[in-house]
Amino acid sequence: MSDVMKGVRVLEVAEHTFVPSASAILADWGADVIKVEHAVRGDAMRGLVRSGVMPLTGGVHVINEHSNRGKRSIGIDIANPQGHAVLLDLARSCDVFLTNKLPHTLEKLGLDVATLREANPDIVYVRGTAFGPRGPERERGGYDMTAFWCRAGNAASVTPRELDGVLSQPGPAWGDSVGGMTIAGGIAAALFKRERTGETSVVDVSLLNAGAWALSGSIALSLRTGNPWVTPMPGGMGAPSNPLVGIFGTSDGRYVALVMLQAFQYWADFCRHIGRPELADDARFDTAEKLAANAAEAAEIVREAIASETLATWTERFATLAGQWAPVQDSLEVAADPQVRANGYIARAATSDGTEFELVASPVQYDEQATGTARAPEFNEHGDAILEALGYDTERILALKVAGAVT
Repeated sequence: MSDVMKGVRVLEVAEHTFVPSASAILADWGADVIKVEHAVRGDAMRGLVRSGVMPLTGGVHVINEHSNRGKRSIGIDIANPQGHAVLLDLARSCDVFLTNKLPHTLEKLGLDVATLREANPDIVYVRGTAFGPRGPERERGGYDMTAFWCRAGNAASVTPRELDGVLSQPGPAWGDSVGGMTIAGGIAAALFKRERTGETSVVDVSLLNAGAWALSGSIALSLRTGNPWVTPMPGGMGAPSNPLVGIFGTSDGRYVALVMLQAFQYWADFCRHIGRPELADDARFDTAEKLAANAAEAAEIVREAIASETLATWTERFATLAGQWAPVQDSLEVAADPQVRANGYIARAATSDGTEFELVASPVQYDEQATGTARAPEFNEHGDAILEALGYDTERILALKVAGAVT
């Protein structure tokens, strides 16, 4: 397991996936992440029994594992004055405070910047929100489906106009996980700044901003042209003057994505790979200008050629193709992809009872080593140990439990 964050301690008061996935990455990098959970029910994610079309079954809550890997858990009633005091004691020992609570809740619970900084002036204070810390909707909550996918323009941009309806995001926690990477990077930069200058920071990341960033190329083009981005229907060319950009259907109902931005550079080699070498000298396509001018005709030839064979055939033939291409794979195929496995992009872990499972590894590697992971904690699994590390003796811990301040 990578240890680039070894010695960094993170205090998390957050639920679901967006913000917790950020500290999960930090835990994979070696940080000590203390997850403060609701004193009775724990993180609300623990109670989720279905995500979209799939049930969370098989003895492993994989979405909870994804966003809470490698952490330590303690149950604290922050609304209880004694519980709040415990949290501030923890904050004094931490480098980062991370939360997704709304502004009014932070104020009500005494988790605002001023209170945390009074306890620890050097703490990096990090907020993950749906719509940002300012503006008329600063108090509105949201999920990645609402803020990242729909509000930020991704849903409309990925849905072809010919389609009846709007496409949903690719899967559960998709925008949350992208946003979590952004938070993790923001925390790393803030810690670097503190190390270099001694100055600490307040870090804000919203799902709305992360979603707009993911769509930033399209938004920038729309601002220049005055037109919204429109995704073409699958099965044909994706650029009006380039026949080697698009998603083309195979004979077995699968798809191949071609993205050769310098079409003429790859044209002759591509023609040889589809068994049509004569097209390289065809008078319609024998210069870059002609290929662009007759792109629709060339794309129709490409479409017919790709449709004549299976995906397996094209995967074998295109192994030596000079241009850029990829098979369109589903989530199971990605997990089995030899390139994914060779690079350690799938990490193994096991629950506390020994049930083995796999997760996608954090998307950064150090020193040419795969980044491993660890299981998520059971609710309050480390509560007593965390309190003991603060110097609380057994009598005090029992008194806090009797008062309902901790679990």
